[in-house]
Amino acid sequence: MGLRGAVLRAGVIGRLLQYLWRERIWWMIPMVVVLLLFVGLVMFSQSSAVAPFIYTLF
Repeated sequence: MGLRGAVLRAGVIGRLLQYLWRERIWWMIPMVVVLLLFVGLVMFSQSSAVAPFIYTLF
């Protein structure tokens, strides 16, 4: 299946990326990826011992 199969298995994120690709809104893909990384960082920092170190970055 390759890349297309991986995107389809990704759920909502996969559908969003598929929509952006189909509508030729490629410039928005890096913004979505950075937003997802930021959300992951916030979620990781709330439940770990690294939280004090991450909060000093902001």
